[in-house]
Amino acid sequence: MTFHIDAPALQRASRPQRITLGLMLDVYRQRSALLRLDETALADLGITRREALREATRPFWDLP
Repeated sequence: MTFHIDAPALQRASRPQRITLGLMLDVYRQRSALLRLDETALADLGITRREALREATRPFWDLP
């Protein structure tokens, strides 16, 4: 049995994600927007109000 490894893909996957202030600001804005969604929009996303609150109150540097 032979396995082939895509070396460039492996290098991309093992490279640490570059965290920038812009990325943190984007996450902050997305979490703030999550707080403004109504119950219908949350249901469309498949999350509860409690899950939305938990995600929205995470610190902006705590990235997914």
